[in-house]
Amino acid sequence: MPRAGLTPDRLVAAAADLADEAGFEHVTLSALARRFGVKDASLYSHVRNLRDLRTRMALLAGGEMIDRIAAAVAGRTGRDALAAFAGAYRAYALEHPGRYAATQIPLDQALATDSAALRRTAEVTYGMLRAYGLVEPDLTDAVRLLRSAFHGYCALESTGAFGAPRDAQASWDKAIDALHVLLLNWPREKTPPEA
Repeated sequence: MPRAGLTPDRLVAAAADLADEAGFEHVTLSALARRFGVKDASLYSHVRNLRDLRTRMALLAGGEMIDRIAAAVAGRTGRDALAAFAGAYRAYALEHPGRYAATQIPLDQALATDSAALRRTAEVTYGMLRAYGLVEPDLTDAVRLLRSAFHGYCALESTGAFGAPRDAQASWDKAIDALHVLLLNWPREKTPPEA
């Protein structure tokens, strides 16, 4: 019988908090059980295993992150939307390092398709990029480029890897300017001539 007070949502929220405090890699069922003062076995009526818990954390964090991004982007287009999107992304990654790490794990494709948060992420991201006149397959290529740029910058910044005296925010702003110019001048995929 499930222990009173424990629910899957409470466990996932506590796991996300633990990830932010101690690091995503330190989230284990044993650590979570200690947090609630229960035996490990008590958690198995709420989550199947560690993979299930981490997947649920990824979905929770992905939903939180896209809510922030969507609010930041609302009513904006072009460089303003790109800067708002990127700023909300960066703020979430730096403020919630464990949750952010959870968003980087690979998810089962069927689960990703069924997730409202992940569908919303695609809608907001692709919507912002359509303002640049991009269509498939260029949209997907641009999404991959932006994700790589944002993730790489945040990963380096979070570890203190930027040692030069130049302010990290100034470099970030310059990177957004450069990405905006690149998106405006995106090398479009050539469509084959119709037969």
